[in-house]
Amino acid sequence: MKFTQGIIVDGTYFDLPMVSLKRSADFLDKYAERTEDGVLHRELIGVYYNFTLTVGTSTAFGETTDYDAFWDKMTEPAEFHDFELPSGNGVYRFTGYISSVSDEYSKILVGDSQFKGFTCKMTAQAPARRPG
Repeated sequence: MKFTQGIIVDGTYFDLPMVSLKRSADFLDKYAERTEDGVLHRELIGVYYNFTLTVGTSTAFGETTDYDAFWDKMTEPAEFHDFELPSGNGVYRFTGYISSVSDEYSKILVGDSQFKGFTCKMTAQAPARRPG
């Protein structure tokens, strides 16, 4: 099954064949330390929602997609981006950075190429929820 909602990055909508959108909730501590009695003491900074997006081939159902423009956007040397991703409740919005992007050629044609397996990791800049 493929998502049909696309993705918005920095206000630009990209019509892409999304194959997977993996979400993780990472807990970041200011400190975490075990005392001699074996008890863990920690101060939680926050919970960060991070995502790994996988996009299908650069041609979907015989039509071109926004793949090349999306590749350019996701690999531009920007410190942060504003993301809008499909979620169970509609749309999840956050500011974050790209920590990696990869894909591979599926076909190399004269004057054109097709790609598959685009994957990128998006890491949140700020916690999704504040403690307390």
